[in-house]
Amino acid sequence: MIRPAVAADVPALLAIWNPIIRDTLVTFNAEEKSADELRTLIAARPAFLVADPGEGPVGFASYAQFRGGVGYRHTMEHTIILGPAARGRGLGRALMTAIEDHARAGGTHSLFAGVSAGNPEGRAFHAAMGFAETAVLPQVGYKFGRWLDLVLMQKFLS
Repeated sequence: MIRPAVAADVPALLAIWNPIIRDTLVTFNAEEKSADELRTLIAARPAFLVADPGEGPVGFASYAQFRGGVGYRHTMEHTIILGPAARGRGLGRALMTAIEDHARAGGTHSLFAGVSAGNPEGRAFHAAMGFAETAVLPQVGYKFGRWLDLVLMQKFLS
């Protein structure tokens, strides 16, 4: 089931997200999230949805404006994070569909994903969801002692 995140989800979401931050190149962020930071993020985003197949959250997706300023008000960037228990169950597709529907209903025209070039699964997932690779930004991230490329992927919702 896809539903809005609630405060009680924070510990489970941190247990999913922080190992990905700490141990992988899926995100270039190297600082783990605190409970307060995550609660603030949940409150600030137009939508912060979780995949909960009945045993608690196993993944989440959210979005926010791509860049500041009124000229970007119809362009959003999303985040989707799936824990190991969510993979291969259709929950990523369900989360993305729900985020796209929410963003579209709010007037979003263009939805971006910033995907690590070293994340072939993320790139394939977004391509399967109809996102096109629009740019590669070389060496914009730095983690684990090396420079990392970011692939921008875009989908038009209207």
